[in-house]
Amino acid sequence: MAKCDYCGKGVTFGCNVSHSNRHTNREWKPNIRRIKITVGGTTKSVYICSRCLRTAMKNGTINRAI
Repeated sequence: MAKCDYCGKGVTFGCNVSHSNRHTNREWKPNIRRIKITVGGTTKSVYICSRCLRTAMKNGTINRAI
């Protein structure tokens, strides 16, 4: 579920590195929001990352429904 419907950003993987240089696995999850938008007069629920939401609101491509 941690995937943006708008840009496709998803979970990325890497390692925690301690001071003693031990490596353990970790993951970074995108900041996914579930919002309702209006598309062609119909209200639809989508998962979108906060960066895409901010950009779309600024450009006026997404008008949020309440």
